[in-house]
Amino acid sequence: MNNNLNPAMAQEIKIGNRKIGNAHRPLVIAEIGINHEGRIEKAYEMIDDAHRVGCECVKFQCHVVEDEMIPNEVIPGNATESIWAMMKRCQLAEQQEALLKQYTESKGMLFLSTPFSRAAADRLENMGVLAYKIGSGECNNYPLIEHIAGFRKPVILSTGMNDIVSIKKAVSIIESYGIPYALLHCTSIYPTPYEKVRLGALGEIKNKFPNAVVGLSDHSIGNYTSFAAVALGASIIEKHFTSNKAWPGSDISLSIDPEELKELIVGSEAIYQAGGASKTILSEEQKTIDFAYACVVSIKDIKAGDFLSAENIWVKRPGTGEIKAENFKSILGKKVKTEIKANSQIKWSDIGG
Repeated sequence: MNNNLNPAMAQEIKIGNRKIGNAHRPLVIAEIGINHEGRIEKAYEMIDDAHRVGCECVKFQCHVVEDEMIPNEVIPGNATESIWAMMKRCQLAEQQEALLKQYTESKGMLFLSTPFSRAAADRLENMGVLAYKIGSGECNNYPLIEHIAGFRKPVILSTGMNDIVSIKKAVSIIESYGIPYALLHCTSIYPTPYEKVRLGALGEIKNKFPNAVVGLSDHSIGNYTSFAAVALGASIIEKHFTSNKAWPGSDISLSIDPEELKELIVGSEAIYQAGGASKTILSEEQKTIDFAYACVVSIKDIKAGDFLSAENIWVKRPGTGEIKAENFKSILGKKVKTEIKANSQIKWSDIGG
């Protein structure tokens, strides 16, 4: 094993030809997940709709239920049936998943899937996936993380239900394999109330894990918190996605539809482009400066030998004069060398001392 992350890989991951990190526009991942409810025709429809609105990446969930869990009656908070029954109904066959990957990539999109077991990870590896998304529930499943890291492909790890201590253990495993990775802040409440989103955690994750690309897996309603995350430096935004909010499904209530996905993609890029941090005067602002700045002007006729005072000069637009408003006080009391007509911009050459 390589015990050191390649510095060239730090703070950037690459999935196919798509580079992801601070130097690139955010990647928006449409999380189809299990919104297809086990019906592949729904999955195709969601891929089509995501592609239609310009989405680069769709993500599914890979469930091999018998390798993922034992039979149980635990009911998730956003469901009315056991997790066992839900996943048995929603799991796709390996051939179906391979078809979805092929279809996604035929449209020039990235295909991701979250494996929830070792068998699921092996299935995805046999399918030739380019990277792995690891869900929040597996963030402290260190045996599975190590198994996936052994494939030596980029990893995107969600961190809901985990604190910095448990995330550090997962990161240590990933970094020991020398692979690039991203950490997604996440709150595993479906949907997440805005006051539980805690966008401040993005900065904490950046500080604690300087090699990581940072993003948000957002389970809140709408796009508001995702937009805010981009403004705070998130390079990946993941949102649950559906073609139709009237469809049944445990995650439909917190999913965005195609028009909202389009808004998220367009808005995220706009916010990213607007993120420059320097406060300087741009050359493109000169045309505005020319009319918006104020310059020193005469407000009455001034004779040669008169002294400049607040009685005969003031500051007015446009900004095309030599002496700007900021220099007004510095020329008070100065003698003029030549006659100046009212409403004339004062020149440095007019002033004698």
